[in-house]
Formats: sequence, C-alpha cells, structure tokens
Amino acid sequence: MREAIEEKVIEKVLVKEDEKGEETKIAESIVLQKKEEEGKSEGAATGKYNKHISMEFLKNMENGRASANKSDKDVEMANVMNIYDGALVIMALGAHLYASLAHLRKSKNMQNSKLILRSFLLGSCCTSTKKKSVSNTIFSNKNNNPLFGLPLLFLNSNETSFVAKRRGFCGYAVEQFSDDEYECDFESHKASSSVANVDEWKWKLSLLLRSETDQEIVSKDRKDRRDYEQISNLARRMGLYSELYGKVVVASKVPLPNYRSDLDDKRPQREVVIPLSLQRRVEGLLQEHLDRAQLKAENVDGSADDAKSIDQTEDISLDENKDSFLDRSVMERVLQRRSLRMRNMQRAWQESPEGRKMMDFRKSLPAFKEKERLLQAIARNQVIVISGETGCGKTTQLPQYILESEIKSGRGAFCSIICTQPRRISAMSVADRVSAERGEPLGEAVGYKVRLEGVKGKNTHLLFCTSGILLRRLLSDHNLNGITHVFVDEIHERGMNEDFLLIVLKDLLPRRQDLRLILMSATLNAELFSNYFGGAPTIHIPGFTYPVRVQFLEDVLEMTGYKLTSFNQIDDYGQEKMWKTQRQLVPRKRKNQITTLVEDALNKSSFENYSSRARDSLACWMPDCIGFNLIEAVLCHICRKERPGAVLVFMTGWEDISSLRDQLKAHPLLGDPNRVLLVTCHGSMATSEQKLIFEKPPPNVRKIVLATNMAEASITINDIVFVVDCGKAKETTYDALNNTPCLLPSWISKASARQRKGRAGRVQPGECYHLYPRCVYEAFAEYQLPELLRTPLNSLCLQIKSLQVGSIGEFLSAALQPPESLAVQNAIGFLKMIGALDEKENLTNLGKYLTMLPVDPKLGKMLIMGAIFHCFDPVLTIVSGLSVRDPFLLPQDKKDLAGTAKSRFSAKDYSDHMALVRAYEGWKEAEREGSAYEYCWRNFLSAQTLQAIHSLRKQFNFILKDTGLVEEDASSSNKLSHNQSLVRAIICSGLYPGIASVVHRETSMTFKTMDDGQVFLYANSVNARYETIPYPWLVFGEKVKVNTVFIRDSTGVSDSILILFGGALACGVQAGHLKMLDGYIDFFMDHNLAECFLKLKEELDKLLQKKLQDPNLDILKEGKYLMLAVQELVSGDQCEGRFVFGRESKKPKIINDNDRFTKDGANPKSLLQTLLMRSGHSPPKYKTKHLKTNEFRALVEFKGMQFVGKPKRNKQLAEGDAAIEALAWLTHTSNNNQNEHDDSQPDVTDNMLKLLGKRRRSKRHSG
Repeated sequence: MREAIEEKVIEKVLVKEDEKGEETKIAESIVLQKKEEEGKSEGAATGKYNKHISMEFLKNMENGRASANKSDKDVEMANVMNIYDGALVIMALGAHLYASLAHLRKSKNMQNSKLILRSFLLGSCCTSTKKKSVSNTIFSNKNNNPLFGLPLLFLNSNETSFVAKRRGFCGYAVEQFSDDEYECDFESHKASSSVANVDEWKWKLSLLLRSETDQEIVSKDRKDRRDYEQISNLARRMGLYSELYGKVVVASKVPLPNYRSDLDDKRPQREVVIPLSLQRRVEGLLQEHLDRAQLKAENVDGSADDAKSIDQTEDISLDENKDSFLDRSVMERVLQRRSLRMRNMQRAWQESPEGRKMMDFRKSLPAFKEKERLLQAIARNQVIVISGETGCGKTTQLPQYILESEIKSGRGAFCSIICTQPRRISAMSVADRVSAERGEPLGEAVGYKVRLEGVKGKNTHLLFCTSGILLRRLLSDHNLNGITHVFVDEIHERGMNEDFLLIVLKDLLPRRQDLRLILMSATLNAELFSNYFGGAPTIHIPGFTYPVRVQFLEDVLEMTGYKLTSFNQIDDYGQEKMWKTQRQLVPRKRKNQITTLVEDALNKSSFENYSSRARDSLACWMPDCIGFNLIEAVLCHICRKERPGAVLVFMTGWEDISSLRDQLKAHPLLGDPNRVLLVTCHGSMATSEQKLIFEKPPPNVRKIVLATNMAEASITINDIVFVVDCGKAKETTYDALNNTPCLLPSWISKASARQRKGRAGRVQPGECYHLYPRCVYEAFAEYQLPELLRTPLNSLCLQIKSLQVGSIGEFLSAALQPPESLAVQNAIGFLKMIGALDEKENLTNLGKYLTMLPVDPKLGKMLIMGAIFHCFDPVLTIVSGLSVRDPFLLPQDKKDLAGTAKSRFSAKDYSDHMALVRAYEGWKEAEREGSAYEYCWRNFLSAQTLQAIHSLRKQFNFILKDTGLVEEDASSSNKLSHNQSLVRAIICSGLYPGIASVVHRETSMTFKTMDDGQVFLYANSVNARYETIPYPWLVFGEKVKVNTVFIRDSTGVSDSILILFGGALACGVQAGHLKMLDGYIDFFMDHNLAECFLKLKEELDKLLQKKLQDPNLDILKEGKYLMLAVQELVSGDQCEGRFVFGRESKKPKIINDNDRFTKDGANPKSLLQTLLMRSGHSPPKYKTKHLKTNEFRALVEFKGMQFVGKPKRNKQLAEGDAAIEALAWLTHTSNNNQNEHDDSQPDVTDNMLKLLGKRRRSKRHSG
C-alpha cells in the first residue's frame, strides 16, 4: 500500500515537472545565477552539481528511510498516509526541487529521480521526533544544496510567507502554537546561522522583485528578528523597504508606516456586555419605533410630494420678484451720483493740510515712483505679478492707487477691490492704516473682514480680508460678480489658502475677462508665479529700508562675551513640561534634510578669525535648542549698552513665548516694569491683545515684543530698532504615510531670515542678531516648503467639493506644486468616514452643511449633531474652546494647584471637554455677579481666552440659525443638554475617528490608536491625573507627534456610544461579531444584542438624513421612541465588558467540529482517550500555557503527533478544545461534500485508520 501511494505521488510530481511551467523556469534561472556567482563554468558546474546532489540525497535519504523503518508498523502506516497530505504542499512550493530533478533528468538518471523524491517525501513526512533528525540531515549542507532554498521549510513553514499565500490545515499546530508563546519539543531545533538566513532572504527578496502580484513579505520567524539589521540593509540595497513591527519582519516594495494595525495581535478586541434588562427595554422601544414608522410611511410620501410642489411655486415667485427689481438704468444713475460724491470727498481731503502732509509721506515711498507704470500694466493685462522689497509700500499703496484712479475718473462707485492677507492682524492693521491715509473712518470706503469679525459698510470699495474669507465668498459667488480687482498679497509665503486661491482664480479668469488679478510678493521669486499664469508680466519695486547691521552667532558671542556650555543652552519649560526640557538632551533619531545640511555646514566651519572663547562656545552650540538663556543675555546687552528702541524677538510658538516671558519676568532688569515693557504677539491671541504691540511705551521704558513668524510681513511696528532671530519657526508637517501631523520647530528659509532682518529697518537704522552661525544661514533653503505640501488636506478637499469643480485629485493636480496623492487620498478617506462625502466623492447632506461652517470638518460635524440632538449649548462651548487656545493656565510655580482646579471642573467625568464647559459656565455666572476677575485668578483661567470663546459662540450660533438647524428659542435647542451621556455621544460623533483604546495593566494604563499604535496623554489632560479610567475608549480631537505621539483633550466613552455614534459597522463571519475602522476594532457580543445595535444605528442614520434634508423636522417628535432608545442605551451602559486579544473570527466550515464532539454533553477528552485506549495506545498527554491575554491554550500529544486548541478562559476548556482539534483531524474524511446538517455520529474513517490499523482489519477477518 505504501509503495502504491508513493508511486502515485511521484508520477504526479514528475508530470508536473515535465510541463515545466513558469515556476520551473524561474527556479532554473535562480540556480544558474547562483552558479555564475560562484564563478563556475556551465558545463563543469552541471556535472559536478548533479553528482553532488545525487550522492548527498542518496546518502541522506537512505538514513532517513532507515530511521523510519525502526518504528512500529502503526507509525509507518501514519507516515505513509501523511505523504499524500503533504504532497500538495510539496507540489505547490517545490520550485527548487523541480530544478534539482531537472538536472538529474538531463543526465537521464530517472531511477535516481524517483528514489530521491520517494526518500524526500518519506523523510519530510515522518513523525515530529524523527522529522527533526531527518530534515536536519537533509539540509545540513545549506550552502550547496538547492533544496535548502525551498520557500516553505517543514519546520518553519508557517512563519514566513508571501502575503498572497494562505496556510493549510497541516500547518495549524505550529502556526497557532508559536515558539514565542510556548516552549515545546517540536520547537527545540537549532536556529540557522545568520549567514544562511540572510542568504535565504536574498533569494526571497529577488522573487519579490520579480513578482507582479506580491507587494511584501511578512515573517514571524525568530531568526529573522535576530538578523533584522542585516535583512534591512539587504532590502535597502535592493531598493526595497523594511520595518520591524514587534515580532514581525516586513519587506515591501512600497514605503512602510511606523505602525501596522493588521500585524498587531494586541489591537482592540472588546467583549460588549450590557444588562439584559437594559437590552430588553431598548429592543422594546426600537420595535415601537419600527411599528409606528411603518404606519406613517404612506402619509410621509404624500406630504413630501406636496412640499415639493410648494417649493417649485416659491422658486417661481422668487424669480419673478428678482426680475422685477432689475432696472439697470436706475442703478447706474445711482452709482454715478455716488461716484461724483466720492470724487469730491477725495479732492477735499487731498487739498486739506492733513491730506497734503499725508500725500507728501506717501510720495516718499518707492512705490510712488512706479505708480503710472503700475496702473498702465494693470489696465493692459489681466494678471500682473509685483515683487517689492520690504518697505516699498506695495501693500498699502497699490490698492489705493487703483481706487484713487477710478474715483478720479468718475468710476469710483463701480470699483470694488479685494486685497487678501495671510493673517488676521495683517488685514486689520493694513485696513486701519489705509483708512487713516485717506482721512476716512474705518468701515467707510475702506474696511476689513476676518473670520467671525469685520468692519465694513455698504459703501466699502476696498476690502482687506484673509484668504479664507475670499474662498468662502467664492462658494456662493463662483464668478465674483461686482468685483473688479483682486490683490493676493504675500504669495511668497505659499500658505495653503493662497495656493488654493490661485487655482480657483486661474480657472475663473477666462470667464471674467474684465477681472484684474494682481499678485504681490516680498521676495524675488516672481517668475514662478508668472509662469503659472502663462507668462504674466512682472514688475519689481525696489524697497527703501534703513541700513541694518547684521550679527550672526559668532559675532554675538564675540561682542557680548557670553560663554555657551552644554548646560546653559537647555531651555526651561517648567515642571509641567519637564519631558520637553529633557528631550533636548536626547539626540534626534531621524533628521530631515535641512537639519543634516546645517550640521554638515557647522562641521566644515573653523571660525579662525574669532577668539578662542568664541570658538569654544561655538563648539558647544546645540542647534536643536531655542536658546532662552542666550536670548536673555542678548536682551540684557541691548538694554544696558545699545541706543533706545524697541526689540522684536522672533520665537517659534506660544509655549516658547510664554516660557521665555516667565523667565524674563523673573530677571531683575528685564522683569522690571519701570524699565521694560514686555508684550507678546501670537495668532491665537484676541485682537485687542495683539494690538498692544503697536502702542508706544512710556518714556525711558524699552518695549520688548515676543512674537512668532506672523510678525515677519505685512505689519510694521514703527519703533522697532533691534531684531533677535532664533532662526526657527513652528511649522506643521504632515506625515501622510502615518497619517500624523507634526507641529515642531524647524529652520526657517533664507527669505524668512531676510524678512525678519527687514523689520529692524522700516523707520530707522537697526540691528539684527541672528542666533545661529553664518554658515548655518548659508545652508538654509531659499524658500519655505509650501503649506499645501506639509499639512492635512481635510478642510481644503471639502472646500474644493463645495466649489463644484469636479474631482478633487484633478483639481489639486493643477496647483503650483501639487500635493502627494497619498495625502489627498487620506483627506478623501477621512471625509468619507465622517459622512461628508459619499462613495462617489459627492457632497452629502451633512457635507453641504459643513461647507457653511468656518471650522475644521470634525468640529463642524459636532456642532451640527449638537443642534440636531437638542444639546446645543454645551457642544457650542466645546467647539468654540477647541477653536482657540486652552483657557486653563499652568503656571510653573503653581502647577499642582492649577491641575487640581481643572480636576474640580472635570468632577470625575473623565473628560477635558466637560471640564471646559463647566469652566465657561462658571465664568459666565461670575461675570453676571461682577466677580469674573477673581474667578479666573482663583481657578487659573485665562479671561482673554474665555472672552474669545464667548465671541465664537455668538458667531457659530448666528451661522447655524441661518441654516435652520437651530431655532430662535434657545430652550428648544437645549432640551437634552442635561443628559451628559448624550453630550458624550455628540462629542464622539464629532471627534471620530480619533479613538484610543484604554487597556488597564497592573499598575498603569496603555492607550492605542489605529494610525499610531501606543500613544500618551498630554500632561495637562484631566485623564492623565487618574490611575484608572472606567471607560474603555477615549475620543480626542488632536494628536501631536514629538518623539512619540501625544493626544490632547480627551473624553471617555462607553461601548454603546462608540458603536452608535462612531463610524460604519461591518459584520464579522460569526454571529455577534461587529467590526469598525476597517476591522481595526472588533466587538464581540450576543448575536441578539448585535442585531439590536445594527438596527438601531440604521434607523438613527435614517432619522438624521431626514433632519438634514428638512431642518424644520423635530426629531424628538418624528423619532420619539427611537430617541428614547438611544438615550436609554447610552445612559445605561456601565462598561461591563472587557478587552480580549488574539481572538480570531472563525472561518466558515462545512462541518462544525465543536458541535459534533460536544453534542449531548459528550466530553471530548474522554472520547479521545477512549479511542486511543481501544486502539491499543497510551492515553494522551496535555500541556497548558497561560497566555499574556489572561487566557489559556492547551496542546495534546499522542503517538508523536501534537494538536493545539484555541485560547480559552480556563485550563479545562483549553484542554477540551485541544481534544476537539485532535478528534476533528482523526475523523476528517476525503469527502468534502459532506452534508452540513448531518447529525450522524463521527465516522471512524481515513485518519483514524492510523490508530485502528491492524486491530480494525483483524475484527473484519473475525467477522
């Protein structure tokens, strides 16, 4: 019988070899390539090679056969039957074996071919103990034996695989019972050497490169982790990418992210449990809703038809009314009269003494000399690019020249000019200056409009605004009707809105031939923009600035005598940010290109012309530090030894500004208010605070302004004489591969350095102190990387869809410098995930509302959901607070008191967002009582930030009332604001997919997200103060990567909240298994509960769509019982479930083996022992392992065979499952079409013959 099966398998293999498909050709080419590398000629190598294979295989296979013959007949029968089971694996993956046989066939040694294959099959399919000895003998000579390179070795077959392959049943035991979890006999073989392993990987990577379908190799082999560094170097040399994910090695054709959730066996898997009584109540309310909805279906259809006809009637009447007011002749006469009045007013101002004085000043600016040439160029060309150096007057004068020219010609009222600025403070300060030069109050002919604030009137003809304001106007007015001129200022900064605006305007110009577009830049890169607009003419205006003396770091050290050491360069961020202080001592793991260039330039410089003290200091200079102490020393030098004048210090961000401000206030000289006025300027500050930088200080008091790069352009602080430049700016970079934004200080460009220097010479001679060496400046990039290439594109893509310009990808491909496709795909995927776009990338009803809100899409969704669910007020506060700076202050010397105060507001709600709501409500109450100042001082709150939140609340409330989602009656919009669980659910709906799992360890908690793996909480979060959090999930709105990823404000939510208000759900294979976030999160529950969740979520989505289509719909009436069910569920879920790890969803089987062996209360362990004892064998042995997941996994062993069960809650269940696996294999038959519903007892066939063998045949003879 054995010989017959052998011959049958051998013939199949040899026939396959004769067909010689593509795999054989590849294998032969690899063998020939290997021989060529060894430097052997083809003819000599073939004979020697074949002889070596023949002798080694004959010798080793005979040893294997001898070893097999020593076993008893029953084991021999088992070996023979295993041959057929393993034949398919050998036939599929034996490309190297084909190559070896081919060499023997060419030498016409057919007998040796059969002998080798027979011996190979027998040697590889013996029992585990003998398999090790035989296989180790066969592959002992690894360097010369071609069979050593088989893709699937029998001992390691399941640990390394191509992604496209799937493991068979025969590898189940080894796969499920890896050496990392359990030390057992069949894993005790010696690991191969590093040289041989890397050699094997070279072959695997070569196959990967040639494959058109496979993208990566995934390996869980221990020896691959050991040799990862060598494998990584090998992959890099071959043009591939590699990454080590815990215990998994991956090599890929495409770049790999830092974390792969699909390879994480600890990804969140949650058993969801709610009280049965709660489930019954929810099911009852849901059924009541479904019954009532079915009865109303016909009535709803009829009312919808009536509403449609009414809408059509209203549209017709509106059109008629619109036509009745269109009398162009009357409007033109009105505008002509207004133009005459404007001309008279302008003439009167210019002839007045104040006007003449102002005109004399304006004529002194360099732009005035180019006035006529500029006006002629603008009249003749639709697009013109103007570059002007700092101080030339292009921002304030050019728009005025056009307005004055139009007014002078009697067309002033027909002229409408928009001038965009990149920042709010720029738009406001420039508008204020221009209105003063025209002798008019702000809001008349000249006005400004920034987000949620503006001063303009119906007669405003020159409007300064931010780029975002103009984009929002384009949403409703695609052609900019009525606008005659558009200025886009500071285009050299390459902000995202500016680049987006250029794409839209370029598309608009062919439709508006009368529109004039003027692009203004402060740097000499005008050709880039000129070429983008088809060779538009360029004009350069030379700037007028007073001379500025430049001092680099080496000059500063020489002049001040300050000594740099490794200790005095560490920036002190206070106790609450100790991690940020300590981080400066750790060298960067990854360096960007500019950092590397800076370090190289520094190493090549010698500084020969400077003193030894200065050279020693430069040798200690730490480029990654900002240099608070050095800035303090420079400011002391200026205050003590330099002439009077204000100082502008450029810092990176608010944290640096506030930390330096606190340090300077503690200084005896710089902190003396009688000698120094210390003010700050940051984009998130209130407008009233920002304007303080323009005020003049008292006599004999020096003003010091701490500002970010927003002070580089467009604003002029007249009394600035000294500029201190740290050389860095906090720049947002977006890692599209890891879907993580990073806000880190980075080196500025040369253009920015020149802009900063120019601030000192606007109105008088000045000095600029660059706190970095000249060689570092020379290494800077010429211009900054455009924001479009380094920020998330979520809001931008939503705006693109609202403009109805077609595909997002095609639209962005027309940008000056298009972003990478992965960033665009991430943004589109995010908008689809939150429901703003459908699968065809069209705006949904929710997406249309989101385009009306000037906030991030996720915050806009939170606002809309709060309005729909009648808990608007707390959500309005949360969104407003997240749109500005954190109102909670953490002073260095009172950190504990401030943290305690914030925790009081949290009230053990485990929510930073709810703490913000309570802090704001307490502030409003204190303001009504007249004690707002004491309230803020006592609770460490920023009054200015709370005031900004109050202003934003009013603006958001006004916008949503316009949409119809919020009623005029505030009480009706807040009927459910008291339900904190529902407010949590709304927060979850807005911040999704910002989800982090909360897993408790013995003494700590771990947090994990889908994109980043393990993350940490910010120190100022209320949840960072707790040792345990009773909620299984945290939702967060912002994450920032420093060395690791930190999540900011967070709120704990229950399983029910996440399931109902999170993203789309997918059903797993088994009943009660739900998936979220593309399978990253698994929920396991009772199948009835799962069906309830799915139906409840489906009905809730339908109700929301009805509300978005008809804002006047009252969901508390339309979906009364559904809303009651939702409130009941989110309020009653006590988070009684638990996290489980490593649980796999069961694959569909034709026969459910568990049911077969546990039916009627049968004990699988007893059944297995009975079968073994009756067949004359010893009882099975069980080994149990306690896993890290607090579960147990068992292994059962008998007759040299081992079977592994699945993880179970206790040892008894684990051993029973292992016995079930063994019984399932023993009763496995070759008939794959067995009836699924067959209730007959397990048939003793096929594999069981290996146990019964001779005993069964003897019974038949006796019968």
